[in-house]
Amino acid sequence: MSLFIRLAVLLTLVALPARAVDIQEVTSPGGITFWMVEEPSIPIVSVEISFEGGARLDPEGKEGLSTLLAGLLDEGAGEMDAVAFANTRDDLAARFGFGAGRDSMTVGAQMLVETMEPSARLLATALAVPRFEEQAMERNRARMLSGIAADETDPMSVARKQWFETAYPDHPYGRSPTRESVGSFTREDLRDALPRLLTRANATVGLVGAVSPEQAGALVDTILGGLAEGAKVERNWTEMADVPGVAVIDMPVPQSAAIFGHGGIKRTDPDFIPAYVMNYTLGSGSFNSRLTEEVREKRGLAYSVYSYMSLRAESATYIGAVQTANERMSESIEIIRGEWAKMAAEGVTEEELEKAKKYLTGAFALRFDSNAKIANYLVFMKRENLGIDYLDKRNDMINAVTLEDVKRTAARLLQPEQLAITVVGQPEDVEATR
Repeated sequence: MSLFIRLAVLLTLVALPARAVDIQEVTSPGGITFWMVEEPSIPIVSVEISFEGGARLDPEGKEGLSTLLAGLLDEGAGEMDAVAFANTRDDLAARFGFGAGRDSMTVGAQMLVETMEPSARLLATALAVPRFEEQAMERNRARMLSGIAADETDPMSVARKQWFETAYPDHPYGRSPTRESVGSFTREDLRDALPRLLTRANATVGLVGAVSPEQAGALVDTILGGLAEGAKVERNWTEMADVPGVAVIDMPVPQSAAIFGHGGIKRTDPDFIPAYVMNYTLGSGSFNSRLTEEVREKRGLAYSVYSYMSLRAESATYIGAVQTANERMSESIEIIRGEWAKMAAEGVTEEELEKAKKYLTGAFALRFDSNAKIANYLVFMKRENLGIDYLDKRNDMINAVTLEDVKRTAARLLQPEQLAITVVGQPEDVEATR
């Protein structure tokens, strides 16, 4: 069996329940502190890396640069062109993935223990000396432009873009890639961005696999060894702009899409867990949520309606979305506002609270059904300073939430009169107020 097929087969077998996760903090010989879980049952290693910054570090007028860079990291590196790089990776039975988000650049890797050292060296080359070849650049640029064109005709994408532009007029969160910005990228832009976006100082690492802490430390040093130390990217908290009311963007489509929301709360806020539990009942999208019950089940106004707590490195919002026929949007918005106000005034019932706790604690283990998911969660926990014992405490914190906790938090967080609503389509009887 080829190495690549063996890796594919092994990756389908990995499953580690949350209760079995024993997290160790390790400092590599090179001074990189990371979290790992030893999992000796299957001979693979999963590594997840998050580099603080991401798209929020894109210069103004160069929005999308980080996305292009991420797309080029496996398109040739060092002395290898894209074909040679891909062949070498496949010969080693390694899998690499690169991404760019609003707040981070991400790297994911799975490799066999028997080939992990050359696999780590290959990954290190991709991170430190990508080739940024012209042909690959243009192919990825064309893909980005195609995505922008598709978004311009999608009501929900247009609504989301306008909502964040309004919510964050003076922050990178309010900016998105445009045809102009993507069309302006040069190889020099990418070379300048590389040492800004990928640095050792801003790397958070999670590792799971059949290796010892000593082996893991050497592996991490190899992967990050070619990167500059760099300066730590700081987080500067900013509040969402106060922009209540309704904006309507005309688009000749049979269904309107709406984004609604207002400012949220930090993850470190004492009321964050009660708010998380509350949202399950208000708008999680499940059939136990009030928005689904009132908008979809009782009235058939929309197939999907939901809300969620959107947490970014430098801000937080409480946001939701609904898509429905033009003639039904006005009633949908009215019901959403009403449920927002009702939850703010009354909180949840005992039955709703118990359902929320049961689901949120019971479904948690599903986040750990692969080594890669566990490694990714280690990164999340470490990056957000949740503590190495968070997995042991998380369900207990949810189960400790009381009716009074939810009522207090709902009254504080939910502000129906402050909802900023953006509707795209030709909604009937929806008056634009901003």
